[in-house]
Amino acid sequence: MSRASAATATEEAFATGGEAALAAAYQELGALVYSIALRSLGDPEDAADVTQHVFVAAWRARARYDVTRAKLSTWLVGIARHKIADQFASRARSQRIADRVGATPEVGSAESPVDVLADRVVLTDEIARLGDPQREIMTLAFYDGLTHVQIAERLDLPLGTVKSHIRRSLQRLRQRLEVDDVTS
Repeated sequence: MSRASAATATEEAFATGGEAALAAAYQELGALVYSIALRSLGDPEDAADVTQHVFVAAWRARARYDVTRAKLSTWLVGIARHKIADQFASRARSQRIADRVGATPEVGSAESPVDVLADRVVLTDEIARLGDPQREIMTLAFYDGLTHVQIAERLDLPLGTVKSHIRRSLQRLRQRLEVDDVTS
């Protein structure tokens, strides 16, 4: 029996973009994706987020799903693996940032806690001055710890556009901080 003849109605509807297909796929396979994410991440909220990201990404990429090559469950588990890896990377990034922010300056260090706080205020102010979508992109990148790919998916923007906005925004922030350093 070939894979094409074994395809379920849900798989066929999902591949063709039927209106109720996403809900049916979630009803049938949501618990599977969630349990894999929960087992991997150990956090119910992260697992729920990953599950949502998996189904959104799958729906957006449904034109690439081929019922003759794989079951929908297999395809979704593959997407879940990538989203789980993204979540681990986001956690690691957040931990590194927290470690840097929470680290106390060494005795005799040039940076006092007041200087660090002042830099945070300047950065927050500069990010607030950015126009959209740059402000939103920078907020997602630095405060929410999302990867470029995650930001592109969340905002439905091309990855190259997200990277360009981040690069230009960082250049603007750098120029502003250099001006502040010269004036202080």
